[in-house]
Amino acid sequence: MANNSQAEAVELCYEHVNGSCVKTPYSPGPRAILYAFLGLGSVLAVFGNLLVITAILHFKQLHTPTNFLIASLACADFLVGVTVMPFSTVRSVESCWYFGETYCKFHTCFDTSFCFASLLHVCCISIDRYIAVTDPLTYPTKFTVSVSGICIVLSWFFSVTYSFSVFYTGANEEGIEELVVALTCIGGCQAPLNQNWVLLCFLLFFIPTVAMVILYGKIFLVAKHQARKIESTASHAQSSSESYKERVAKRERKAAKTLGIAMAAFLASWLPYIIDAVIDAYMNFITPPYVYEILVWCVYYNSAMNPLIYAFFYPWFRKAIKLIVSGKVFRSDSSTINLFSE
Repeated sequence: MANNSQAEAVELCYEHVNGSCVKTPYSPGPRAILYAFLGLGSVLAVFGNLLVITAILHFKQLHTPTNFLIASLACADFLVGVTVMPFSTVRSVESCWYFGETYCKFHTCFDTSFCFASLLHVCCISIDRYIAVTDPLTYPTKFTVSVSGICIVLSWFFSVTYSFSVFYTGANEEGIEELVVALTCIGGCQAPLNQNWVLLCFLLFFIPTVAMVILYGKIFLVAKHQARKIESTASHAQSSSESYKERVAKRERKAAKTLGIAMAAFLASWLPYIIDAVIDAYMNFITPPYVYEILVWCVYYNSAMNPLIYAFFYPWFRKAIKLIVSGKVFRSDSSTINLFSE
C-alpha cells in the first residue's frame, strides 16, 4: 500500500510514455515567484538590449568603433533573451523539456554560440579601451570602424563554428556514451561535455579572460598616471592641444571604467559556471540539478545586466532611451540629435 502511494506521488514529464523523465514540481507559490523572476530576466535581456541596438544604430553621433562592438554584444545578449531564456525558464521551473529533441539541440547550440560571442566581444572591447586610454590621440587611426567590423565578424564566426561543431554533430558525447544513455529520458535536454571538449571550453574562456584582466590592469595604471599628471599640471598654463588631450583622455578613462564594470560583471557571472563544468566532467557530473540551474541562470542574467550598467553610467544612453520611448526617434532629423549636450 505504501509502495502504491509512493508510485502515485511520482510525476512524469510525459504521462503514459515509457522512458519519460521524472518531474519535480514546485508548489504554486514558489512556482509563480520563479516564473516571475526568470521571466523578468528574459524581458530585460530582450528589451534592454533592443534599446542599446536601436540607440547606437539610429543616432549618428554613436557610430563609433567601440559602440558598434557594444551593439553587436547587445545583439548576442538580445538573442539569448529571445532564443534561450524563455525556453530555459520553462525547463528550470517545470524540470522538463517540452520543446522537442530537435530544438533541444538548437537551444544548446544557440546558448553556447551567443554566450561565447559575448565573451569574445567583451575581449575585443577591452583591446579597444586599452588603445583608447594608452594612446588617445592616435586611437582613431588605429582602431577604426573597419577594425571593429573585423572583430565582430571573427567573434561571431568562431563562436558559432565552435558551438555547432561540438553540439550539433554530437562530438561532445564521444567517449561518454554510456553516461549519456543513462542520463537520457523523454522530456530532458542535457548536453554533457566529455573531458577533451570541456578542457577546450575552459581554455576558450580562460585565455580571453586572462588577456582582459591584464589589459584592464594596464588601463587603470595608465589612468592613474594620467590623473596624477593632470593634477600636477593643473596650476600651470597649458596650451590648447594639451587641454584637448586631457579632455580626450578623461573621456576615454570614463568609458574604460564603465566597460570595465561590465567586464567584471561578465566574469562574476561566468566563472562559477565554467569551474563547475570542469569539475563535473572529471567527477562524473556530481553537481545537483538545482545548483546547476542557479549557475546557468547567473550566466543568462548577465545578458540583462549590460543595458542596466550603461543606463546607470552613460547619460547619453539615458537620453537616447527617453527619445526612443517617447517616439521622437521617428522625426526626420532625430538621428542627428546631440546626445552629449546637457
